[in-house]
Amino acid sequence: MASSGFLQAAALLLAVQLLGVGVAGADPESGTVIPAESRPCVDCHAFEFMQRALQDLKKTAFNLDTRTEMLVLRAERRALCDCMPTNSLR
Repeated sequence: MASSGFLQAAALLLAVQLLGVGVAGADPESGTVIPAESRPCVDCHAFEFMQRALQDLKKTAFNLDTRTEMLVLRAERRALCDCMPTNSLR
């Protein structure tokens, strides 16, 4: 009895797998076709994406430039303070 239940379950799983393969291998053009007039402009979306990416890069470059400038000024100040004796600062 237990083996017939196992066989039925195995047959059911095999049938489900075969149906899944049949659906996955279906022709992609068999669906409905969206007219070109109602489809979004791919070039426009790509252009908008590239504009946003360029703005992000500009912000990052500005932030890096500002940070670099601060670090250079800090290093120059340290170098200046290291050259001068501490008693001359009073």
